[in-house]
Amino acid sequence: MRMRTVIVAVTVLLCTVLAAGACSAPRPEPRGGSSSPEISWTVTTGDQQEHAATQPRAVFGRDEQVPAAVVVDDSTRHQRFVGVGAAMTESSAWLLSRLPAETRSAALRDLFHPTEGAGISVVRVPLGASDFALDDYTYDDLPSGDTDPGLERFSTAREHEHVVPVLREARTVNPSLRLVLSAWSPPAWMKDSGTTHGGSLSSEHESAYAAYLARAAADFTAAGLDVAAMTVVNEPNHSTPDYPSTRMPVEQQVRVATALRTELDARGLTAVAILAHDHNWDDAAAPVEALATAPAGTYAGAAFHCYAGDVSAQSAVVEAAPQGQIWTTECTGGGWSSGFSGDLRWGMRNMLIGAFRNHSQAVLWWNIALDPASGPKNGGCQDCRGVLTVDPGTATVDPTTEYWLLAHVGRHLPRGSERVASTGGPHGVETAAFLTPDDRHVMLLLNDTATEQTVTVRWNGQAAQLSLPAESVATATW
Repeated sequence: MRMRTVIVAVTVLLCTVLAAGACSAPRPEPRGGSSSPEISWTVTTGDQQEHAATQPRAVFGRDEQVPAAVVVDDSTRHQRFVGVGAAMTESSAWLLSRLPAETRSAALRDLFHPTEGAGISVVRVPLGASDFALDDYTYDDLPSGDTDPGLERFSTAREHEHVVPVLREARTVNPSLRLVLSAWSPPAWMKDSGTTHGGSLSSEHESAYAAYLARAAADFTAAGLDVAAMTVVNEPNHSTPDYPSTRMPVEQQVRVATALRTELDARGLTAVAILAHDHNWDDAAAPVEALATAPAGTYAGAAFHCYAGDVSAQSAVVEAAPQGQIWTTECTGGGWSSGFSGDLRWGMRNMLIGAFRNHSQAVLWWNIALDPASGPKNGGCQDCRGVLTVDPGTATVDPTTEYWLLAHVGRHLPRGSERVASTGGPHGVETAAFLTPDDRHVMLLLNDTATEQTVTVRWNGQAAQLSLPAESVATATW
């Protein structure tokens, strides 16, 4: 079994799986370095014959003025890219920590290495228990009837059992790793329900809750981890007795965020951004209202989930607050799957190309790792899927659809890249294009049709052609 573990960890997850030459292509010459630059590109096909597999290079030549060409225009710039990733829930961290050291090291390299793995550079961390934890907990749990407004019994010690050690190990693989923090519930004593499972934050404890969140951010920072952003609560429109959750109306979100901004600044955490909403695409009005009514400097932007509505709703926030950041912070594959091909194309269409074209700076899936039974679970989703499927009994690790989607971005697109205009293309082909800090181009492509599509890429007065397989996604660089 140990030999099988090594084979899975070293060969299945690494980019050599399923196709020779699946490793990311060598970096092409910067723009202007050649009169006829070449496009390097990789493809993942819906039939799973190729996974991030390198294709023959295409050479830019004379522009044939093909009407249905994809036109890349560097002169039109949009948002700067922060990263892609997923959530290090307690369930994910526990599973990874149970792997033998060598297997875990290989799995983390496959997840986080910037060029040889999926290139994860942003990780969402629940503050306390979510629906994917070993059991319920917060950082200030008390006997029923007790309160702790001064947070004298506050402690993040539980996160140092599994979450923090795994994140530290991941950061040795990718030193640019950043965190976004989200709480599913305040401690029960802060809530009108007296439980973390549903209910609302009591108004009398809003200041204590803001201090609670800021102390959590300070503790993760003290552990050597870079906190980039926070939200005041996960999915504030949702309250359920099934798992940790909290209903929080917009006006209360704004009050907590305002107090949190003060608390963070007082601790020297001025660079930590606060994002509004952290809920679905079907309610863009809530983050627009939050950004409009909060004191200046409170919010940096808004965060969205994929479970209801359309990704185009993200643009409503930018239209109302042009300087606002957009992060797409949660989506999961699961039992509602339409198969590898359908999930692959849905993810590229909505969570990558769609999110980026609607101003996302960062895109994150839900659990980094779950076991074959979609757990460990703490209520909530019974059939969610991780980026990796980890079987702690056999110490085997397998990539899922979301792994390959992340790899199509994370391996190729560095932080600080700017999205540029990309228009046109054959029917069923969608794109999103970027210019990197070192003057390279990265373009995501989707062929959402059942036939191969020839795509002409027009750029800088030249053109090149790519043949996209049926039901495939691709990343092109030049």
